Amino acid sequence: MLALHTPEGTLADVASTRLTQAIITGELIQGQKLNESDLAERYGIGRGPLREALRQLEGMRLVKRIPHAGARVVTLDRDMMADLYAVREALEGMACRTAALRMTDAEIDTLRLLLEKHAEQIEATDGQIYVQSEGDFDFHYQIALGSRNQMLIDLLAGELYQLLRMCRYRTSRLSARTRPALQQHRHIVDALTARDGELAEILMRRHISGAWKSISQMMDEEHDSKPKLIARSKTASGS
Repeated sequence: MLALHTPEGTLADVASTRLTQAIITGELIQGQKLNESDLAERYGIGRGPLREALRQLEGMRLVKRIPHAGARVVTLDRDMMADLYAVREALEGMACRTAALRMTDAEIDTLRLLLEKHAEQIEATDGQIYVQSEGDFDFHYQIALGSRNQMLIDLLAGELYQLLRMCRYRTSRLSARTRPALQQHRHIVDALTARDGELAEILMRRHISGAWKSISQMMDEEHDSKPKLIARSKTASGS
C-alpha cells in the first residue's frame, strides 16, 4: 500500500497521478473497465483513496462512469479527437498570441532552454520519441501559463490538460513528427521573442493542425489494417 505520508500530496492525489499516467501512456487502455479490487492490488492503493482518485479522473474526463456498468477509461474516437483538436487549435493559438505580449523575457528564455532539453531527448532516441513530461517540462503548458489569461489557463492547464496530454501522447511516437515538431516549437519561441502575437498564433495553429493531420492519418491506417488482421486470423484458424 501507499505510505501514510507522502510529499506529493494526499493519498488520493498520489493515486490520481499514478492512474493518470497509466491512462495517458496506454497502460490502462481506452475503454477498459476499471475494477477497484484489481486496481488496488495492481498499484498498491487503498480502496478509499482509489475511489477519490477515480472521482478526480472523472473530473479530468479521463474516466467515464456508466450507470450500472461502473467506471471505464475514456475512449478517444475520431469524432471526439477531431472536436478536441479543433478546440485545442483555437485556444492554444489564442494563448500564444496573448503570451507574446505578456510573457517576460526570462520566461521566454526558459522556454528556449526547455526546447534544448527536448532536443536531447529526441536525439537520445534517434528521433523516435518526443514525449513531454507534465507541467514545468511541457512546452504547451508553459505557454498557457504565460498567457496570464485565467480562463485559458483553467482550460488548457486544468480541465482539458490531461485529456490533451492523452491525445498528444499518441503522436509523440510518430517518428516522422518528432524533429519537425521540435523545429515548429522553436519557430513559435522566435515569434514570442519578437513579440509578434499574430505570427505566434498562426504558427501554433499550424503546428496543432499538422498534429491532427498526422494522428488522423494514423487512425485511418489502423482502421484499414483491422480487416487484414481479421482475415489472417481466420485463415490461420482454418475458419
